[in-house]
Amino acid sequence: MDSGPNGTSDPSCTQEPPLAIDIILNLDIYGIITYTLLTFMATVSMLVFLEECIYIYKKVPVNKKSTIIWVNGAAPVIGTMCCLGMWVPRATMFTDMTSACYFAIVVFKFLILMLEEVGGDEAFLQRAAKHTLRISTGPCCCCCPCLPHVSITRRSLFLLKLGSFQFAILKIVFTILSIVLWTNGTYDRVDMNIDGSAIWINPFVGILTIIALWPVAISFMHLRIALRTVKIIPKYALYQLVLILSQLQTAIINILAMNGNIACSPPFSSVARGYMMSQQLLILEMFLITLGSRLLYRRQYDPLPKEEEEGGETTKMVTRTSSA
Repeated sequence: MDSGPNGTSDPSCTQEPPLAIDIILNLDIYGIITYTLLTFMATVSMLVFLEECIYIYKKVPVNKKSTIIWVNGAAPVIGTMCCLGMWVPRATMFTDMTSACYFAIVVFKFLILMLEEVGGDEAFLQRAAKHTLRISTGPCCCCCPCLPHVSITRRSLFLLKLGSFQFAILKIVFTILSIVLWTNGTYDRVDMNIDGSAIWINPFVGILTIIALWPVAISFMHLRIALRTVKIIPKYALYQLVLILSQLQTAIINILAMNGNIACSPPFSSVARGYMMSQQLLILEMFLITLGSRLLYRRQYDPLPKEEEEGGETTKMVTRTSSA
């Protein structure tokens, strides 16, 4: 924040994020109300999630319990981490890394959830014996409609799983590497210089993310009609919404903050204020998504009807063509 025409700035605009006690001491009435409401939302989100976990543990078949809990926990976990980062700004890097690692696992678990809704790997392969997978889908190959359909075999199913599973593992590996480099003073996520480690790690993680999202999109395009009775389309929409809000929205706000487009507001520097704004938005958004997830996942889980011989509308899949 400029203090005059000479371009001098408030010293706090270039300092590290404030301590938690500094935030508390500088809160005005508006700040107290905002922080209280957002903390309440994050707390309610976690309580709703815990109540759902109890319901799922008692009512849901064993093969689906852990998968549904993992997927259902994306919004409340991200909201809780954002709340912790909001109150303790100097821990933002760790809370963001925790949220990112959790969501990396959720990407893989959502793929497993779709397979389990069909009845598991064997049931999926049995149903899909006469069908093919359309691989010309986002985020990798949506602009390549000429790509051939792929036969559904154990090998192709393994590759789908591997494509998402690699992100769950490598995201954690790169997170640990980033923390190790940070302790050595060689990692700073706002340092985008060519000799910094963040400029090399972040794009590589972005590539891994795109690769991991592709198998999920392929599976969804194949099963979206067959799983319509279990509301897979709104579930996938919420999963995509969490992805966009927690990754893309956060990245846009942080880039604006690093470029100085977000004015500093003592005791927050421009970058710290950008992180704070992103966290506050995410707490509200994840609270609403948690409520929406409760309506979709807290239900009776009945077996999926068998596929009709003529490919009825409720169990329709992509039929194999002669060119495949």
